[in-house]
Amino acid sequence: MSMTDPIADLLTRIRNANLNNVDQVEIPFSSLKRAVAEVLAREGYVRTVAAKGDGTQKALVVTLRYGPDGERVINSIDRVSKPGCRVYTPVTKIPRIRGGMGICILSTPKGVLSDRECRKQNVGGEIIARIG
Repeated sequence: MSMTDPIADLLTRIRNANLNNVDQVEIPFSSLKRAVAEVLAREGYVRTVAAKGDGTQKALVVTLRYGPDGERVINSIDRVSKPGCRVYTPVTKIPRIRGGMGICILSTPKGVLSDRECRKQNVGGEIIARIG
């Protein structure tokens, strides 16, 4: 099965698991998906990211994070740059999500970074996703 947009698939699986209060979600592995999931982990939106298996059966296991009373940490997760319409931005125009309470994930020449990391390193790039 060929997948047109694997990043949208990653975000959709996380969104669906979050809406159903599932603890872990398993996603087919790729290094870009792992980098996006690791940004979510660094920013505190997911608990852990781990790879399991090897070869063609390799998968990415993402453990979601919930609040003390079971409330969702991720309220919204949206794909911005799509295969048919790429969205690029310089560092000065990176949007602030929910007044700084959310993040943008960007693909930059220095790797996949959150908007805060991009501003710190003074680098722009392709806006992959918006998380609030």
